[in-house]
Amino acid sequence: MNIREQREAREAEYLNPLATKSAESRGRKVFLQKCDIRTEFQRDRDRITHSKAFRRLMHKTQVFISPEGDHYRTRLTHTMEVAQIARTIAASLCLNEDLTEAIALGHDLGHTPFGHTGEDALDQLLPDGFRHNEQSVRVVEFLENDGAGLNLTFEVIDGILNHRTSCAPATLEGQVVQISDKIAYMNHDVDDAVRAKILKPGDLPEFASKILGETPAIRIDFLVRNLVGYSRANPGKISLSPEIAATMSDLRTFMFENVYVHQLHFNERSKIDKMLRLLFEHYISHPQKLPPELHSRMESNPAFTVADYIAGMTDRFALKSFGEIFMPNPWAAGK
Repeated sequence: MNIREQREAREAEYLNPLATKSAESRGRKVFLQKCDIRTEFQRDRDRITHSKAFRRLMHKTQVFISPEGDHYRTRLTHTMEVAQIARTIAASLCLNEDLTEAIALGHDLGHTPFGHTGEDALDQLLPDGFRHNEQSVRVVEFLENDGAGLNLTFEVIDGILNHRTSCAPATLEGQVVQISDKIAYMNHDVDDAVRAKILKPGDLPEFASKILGETPAIRIDFLVRNLVGYSRANPGKISLSPEIAATMSDLRTFMFENVYVHQLHFNERSKIDKMLRLLFEHYISHPQKLPPELHSRMESNPAFTVADYIAGMTDRFALKSFGEIFMPNPWAAGK
């Protein structure tokens, strides 16, 4: 029995009967010889963390666009926080931690530059709209590895696709990531809003601070404990208790009304929207300006090809591309 088989045997013995076992994965679209050391989900986790799309998350906006300061969240730090929260929950419920971590690390690979502002801009430009969860699946199935994709297991792809609130993940591990995503961003966005002076420490509604806690760390700890306790009492369902879920929903409403649509943030959103629209229109009209490997795809599906290219940009690469295309170059005699 090799190391992978030993790990699979321990999963069968130790994990919750409702957990997803590595040995029972529905597999990959393209056959791949199993590893002697890693389980299928550990292999997926490694493929995601070594991907170019994962590295680019470091320079993509989470909420605040081009912040002045080193301590604001980026899309990468958000992803790591989601993975940490999700793995803690999975361990507490005896679910598959490796599957949970792989889904969490891959859930935002398709996010645009400039966060949801970029997503909204592309959503208006494509005939069928743009959704970052679907783009994340395009990344792992089609765009990464020079078009070959990462060839991930069904369970990881399903969790990535269905991490949004309106979706229904097929595994309990996917459900864990779905809720962990909200626990992470609802609390670190409050933290960043205070740092940006959009909120003051005491601005959080009394119902939220009184019930959930005064600081992000306290609130996250409380929510994780509530989720674990309620889910253990209700096998087969990963959920906060109804009253705490309602409090989280009210806090989300508060954040939209007071942070996400704040006037200072809105002014920057308007600039980004115009910038991405101009980039999109430019590449549609000048396909030769795209990387050579995309030229053949422009013949069959130009809008999606350009959207793939823009969605893959980091914030700074989008700004650099815009400047090179639309801003005048410095001029000097003799050059």
